[in-house]
Amino acid sequence: MINSFTEALVSLQGWLLDRLVQPPLLAMGLGSYLEVAFDGVEFVLWGVLQMTLAYLLLRPIEALRPIEVWPDRQPVRVDVLYTMLDRLGIIPLLVFVLLAPLVVEVDSWLRFHDIIPGQLEDLLPALEKQPLLSFVIYLLILDFAEYWRHRLSHTLRWWWALHAIHHSQRQMTLWTDSRNHLLDDLSSGVWFAAISLLIGVPPGHFIGLLMAIRTIESLSHVNAWLSFGRLGELLLVSPRYHRWHHALVLPDDRRYRYGCNFAVLFPVWDQIFGTQYRGQAMPATGIGDDGPLPESAARSGFWRQQGEGLRALAAALLPGTAARPATSAHTNDHRPDEQHGR
Repeated sequence: MINSFTEALVSLQGWLLDRLVQPPLLAMGLGSYLEVAFDGVEFVLWGVLQMTLAYLLLRPIEALRPIEVWPDRQPVRVDVLYTMLDRLGIIPLLVFVLLAPLVVEVDSWLRFHDIIPGQLEDLLPALEKQPLLSFVIYLLILDFAEYWRHRLSHTLRWWWALHAIHHSQRQMTLWTDSRNHLLDDLSSGVWFAAISLLIGVPPGHFIGLLMAIRTIESLSHVNAWLSFGRLGELLLVSPRYHRWHHALVLPDDRRYRYGCNFAVLFPVWDQIFGTQYRGQAMPATGIGDDGPLPESAARSGFWRQQGEGLRALAAALLPGTAARPATSAHTNDHRPDEQHGR
């Protein structure tokens, strides 16, 4: 079954490359990019599949058990646009164009110095015959790195100015995962690619690892009364667990001055590093009026949000500007109001 699906996907990938991608590339004299284009088509196909499955499986849950119901869903439509740009490869393509020269330089330098990044399989040869176990170990390592990337995006003032676009959404849904400033996406892309290169992620694992992370991230943002229970939330980030990360009102605790629940997939990292908050309510989401963005950021369109992010970044980088903790964007003066819970 899996083999048949893979063969069908590869066939479709080849057909799309031959009929839609190859002709314009050859016409523009860019035939040397065909191999990269082939990988790009695969990325788009997996993105379409992931987006379709997320909609078919998660949207009904949101419709049946919504935490909040909004008469105006215009802010949600902006997030749908973000998701399409991301999953269909438009934003990743921009990231690739910006990163390609750097990747070529790094790769050339490594080859010139006879440095070949090692793989887990080199340290543990037994993993050669255990691809699933190898995949899980790579996933754990990348998720650990993602925890720290996410935490830093709340801690560093300039990064928070960009990442606040993601948190400005007060109508959080399965589409909110892709709501990011382009420069925030670029920073995340550099981080993920660098870590993957450093630990030697095999090309065959890369897209699968990326899709696994994105699928759980879509699930964790759903607007639905959905929890994995006390035991389940120790193993995997749930919508309730992640909703506290987006809470408009954070716990009144010094440990959470930059936020809580930074884990992307596995809550164990929050538990180890003291950033876990396991509230049972479903709090309101968003950032306060004293954050780096204007209140209108929650409702404005794509390009206006990008501009607001750039203005916030400029303000964060201006010399002599008073430093302010990332969570000044949240209200943190008292315990969260439990009235949002059931």
